[in-house]
Amino acid sequence: MAKPVLYIIGDSTVRNTNAGYGGWGSYIAELFDTTRINVSNQAMAGRSTRTFIKEGRWDKVLSTLKAGDFVMMQFGHNEGSPPDTTKAGYRGVLRGSGDETKELTWPNGTEETVHTYGWYLRKFVNETKAKGATPIILSMIPRNQWQDGKVLRASDTFGKWAAEVAQAEDVYFIDLNRITADKYDKMGPEKVKEYFPGDHTHTNPAGALENAASVVTGIKQHKKLDLNKYLIRKRKYEN
Repeated sequence: MAKPVLYIIGDSTVRNTNAGYGGWGSYIAELFDTTRINVSNQAMAGRSTRTFIKEGRWDKVLSTLKAGDFVMMQFGHNEGSPPDTTKAGYRGVLRGSGDETKELTWPNGTEETVHTYGWYLRKFVNETKAKGATPIILSMIPRNQWQDGKVLRASDTFGKWAAEVAQAEDVYFIDLNRITADKYDKMGPEKVKEYFPGDHTHTNPAGALENAASVVTGIKQHKKLDLNKYLIRKRKYEN
């Protein structure tokens, strides 16, 4: 019987191939027993939920996704621009988790219907379920941005909408934004700054490992999630 696969989809905070940087999806395999489960990090830098689908990257995952597999999805960093046909807006989505749409016409005449962040997550969730696999929605890792001694959360925006979709679709939700932000708060700005060598979004490998440990913390919060049985216990990266 083929081993189950944990597919991970997302942006550069999940997979970053630039020297000196790292995304948590590239390190989380170290926390799993890969003799019993395969980890396939399909995240791509610069992508939003919208462009991950538009470029055929999601179809690639679906083509090999099978019953018993898992799909972790973490987006939100590249969705912020208003959606349009400019370089700034080609990744943007509508805010929220509703069914609102916006029609775009590209210079070559191609028409595109843009949806909300939540709509794109629901598409991932429903198509994962249809394959007999388990979808897991994650809120995005926080940026290294502080206010009044606390890391800024996404609890009123992308984190909130991710949670809304998970609740509505009755799927697992890992509040990676909150778990990681709480951890950063305890570390303090100077320590956390060591994880962000160039900007406030992209971590180095040490930061990626820390965030991978946060994902594991979130997995453990869901006792019924079968992914638990593939974790390696008592590794130095775990909390």
